[in-house]
Amino acid sequence: MSAKKTDATLHWLLTIILIVALSLILIVFASTNIEKLSLQQRIANKNQALTTTAIVFLGLAVALNAYYAAKRNQVMERNAITAEKTLAIGIENTKLTQDKLIAERFIGSIAQLGHEKVETRIGAIYALERIAQDFPQEHWTIMEILTAFVRENAPVQPERKPQKPEDIMAIDFGKNRDRVRRQQSVDYSLSWESFKLRTDIQAALTVIGRRNFQQDRENQKLDLRNTDIRRVDLAGGKLQRVDLRGSDLCGADLREVDLSEADLDGAKLIGSILYEANLFKASLRGVNLNRANLNLANLYGVNLRSANLCGASLRSANLQAANLYKANLQQATLKAANLSGAKLFLANLQGAKLGKTNLSSAGLTAANLEGANLNGANLQGANLNAAKLQQTDIYFANLSEASLTEADLHNANLMGANLSLATLDEADLSWANLMGANLSGAHLCDVKLTGAILTGAKNLESEQIVMALGDWTTRLPDYIDYIEAPASWLQSV
Repeated sequence: MSAKKTDATLHWLLTIILIVALSLILIVFASTNIEKLSLQQRIANKNQALTTTAIVFLGLAVALNAYYAAKRNQVMERNAITAEKTLAIGIENTKLTQDKLIAERFIGSIAQLGHEKVETRIGAIYALERIAQDFPQEHWTIMEILTAFVRENAPVQPERKPQKPEDIMAIDFGKNRDRVRRQQSVDYSLSWESFKLRTDIQAALTVIGRRNFQQDRENQKLDLRNTDIRRVDLAGGKLQRVDLRGSDLCGADLREVDLSEADLDGAKLIGSILYEANLFKASLRGVNLNRANLNLANLYGVNLRSANLCGASLRSANLQAANLYKANLQQATLKAANLSGAKLFLANLQGAKLGKTNLSSAGLTAANLEGANLNGANLQGANLNAAKLQQTDIYFANLSEASLTEADLHNANLMGANLSLATLDEADLSWANLMGANLSGAHLCDVKLTGAILTGAKNLESEQIVMALGDWTTRLPDYIDYIEAPASWLQSV
């Protein structure tokens, strides 16, 4: 009901009440003047008339009070609506002012990113960081601006192709042939050891690394692909889910950095420091981690397919369930690392240091472990079928229930190793050292034991020997008589 209709109704109501009241008063006073009535009756009628009049006026007062109360409520309601509209306008004006302020700061900072002076560019970068902190709704936009700045100003330079001999000869006809040849073979790209990252690029990456990760857009990644950020310092940075595919991070300081679920496929991290870094479920396919420091790093479930980890240090690193298919781990240090359940099919572990490493249930099919050190390693239930273990030190290692079918253990040192219930069918153990090894229940069908040293081997049964392939050079434990060996063993070669 509108205010006008309410006022009209109240006016009519008051008019009716007033008419009724006056009528009643007139009737009562008229009745008191009737002369036929006795004095006592007239006094009683008069009292009744006064009471009725009082009640009528009281009702009239109540009605008037209700009327004015309704009017006050209407006024208050109108004031509340006005105040609400004023507040909404104030909020809208504040938002417009804020948007204008953001726009002005944005435009100013972005314009300064292209300034010729590095000090101005750095100031613009930190100004954008402050905007991202003050206005969280602009966080992602600013991070994208900074990543674009890095991509545009620090792109990976294409590698120089070596000059063909015929091309050199084509431009060299005189006595300066040797000098021209030397000039043509120079690599003009700076090596990462002497490379110096631009200060403004470092500042932009520092801001990205210390951003509030919780404000990143869901299911989106910051794009730092194909950037040349060698020797960058991002220690302790937050780089979760960042896209760094094809980037050059050689010599970078990435200690304690969080790269969980990041994409580093094809990236270069030669000589980088990733000590205690978190690379949980990151993708590092084909990455170059030559001589990198990954000690105590978390590489759980990481995809390192075809990665180059030659000479890398992974002491006590967590590589549980990692994919290292065809990875190059030559001369790598993996002492006390956790590789349980890891996939190392066709991996190159030549000369790798795997002392006390946990390789339980790991897949090492056809892996090359030639010359590796597996002393005290846990290989329980591991798959080493067709693995190359020539001249490998595996003494006191746990190989119980491991599968070594067709594995090459020529001249390997298995002294004191636990081979209980291991499968060694058709494996090559020629000239291997098995002194003190535990061969309880081991499967030795067609195993080559030529020149093998089994002196002091434990729990070796004559039935196992009968199934193996040895000769007079095989040295059996004292408790097994050579008479129990097959006749072919006693024949001279």
